[in-house]
Amino acid sequence: MQQRIIEKTTELFFKYGLKGVTMDDIASSLGVSKKTIYQYYSDKDSLVDAVVQAEIDRGEMECKQFLANSENAIHEIFMEMSMMQKMLSTLNPFVLYDMQKYYPNSFKKFDEHKNQFMYQIIMQNIERGKKEELYRTEINADILAKLRIESIFLVFNTDLFPPTKYSVLQVSMEILNNFIHGMCTPKGLKQLLKYTTQSKTTNHL
Repeated sequence: MQQRIIEKTTELFFKYGLKGVTMDDIASSLGVSKKTIYQYYSDKDSLVDAVVQAEIDRGEMECKQFLANSENAIHEIFMEMSMMQKMLSTLNPFVLYDMQKYYPNSFKKFDEHKNQFMYQIIMQNIERGKKEELYRTEINADILAKLRIESIFLVFNTDLFPPTKYSVLQVSMEILNNFIHGMCTPKGLKQLLKYTTQSKTTNHL
C-alpha cells in the first residue's frame, strides 16, 4: 500500500504540480480513504518528502546502472537522455517552484542531492570522456559540471521558458545537445552522431 501511495502521488505531482494536488485527490485516485494514507504519512509535507526521497533513490540507482552498462561517456549521457525524455514528457514545469516555495525541507534535500551526487556523476562522466578521447582535454570539468547542473534546472524557469511556448522536454534536449557538442573532440563527434542516429531510429520505431 505504501508503495502504491508513493507511485500514485508521484504521478499526480508530475502532472499537476505539488501545490495543485490535495490529500483528497490522492485518496480518490487510489480508491481509498484519507485515513489509509495517514496511516503511513502524517501530513502532506511528509508525503512530499517521501516522494522526493523515492525519486532521489531511483535517480541514483539509474545513474549507477548507466555508468556500469554504457560503452563510453557519450553513450552514458544518451542512456540518461532516454530516461529524461520519459520523465520530462509528463512533468509539470511548476513542480520545482512548488517544492521550493511550499516544501522547503524537501527542496533542501533535493538541492543537496543536486550539488553532491549529481555533481559527482557529471564530473566522472567528463573525466571519463577525456580519458576516452571523446571530450577535449582542456575543458574544466568542475566548471562544466556546475554549468550542466544549473542548466538542467534552468528549464523550470517559467519566466524564461513559458510553458505556453516551450515544453520542458524540448528545452532540456536543446540545452543538453549543445552542451555535449561543446565538449566533443572530432572522435567524440563521430560517436555523438552514431548515438543520435540510433536514438532517432529507436524513437521512430
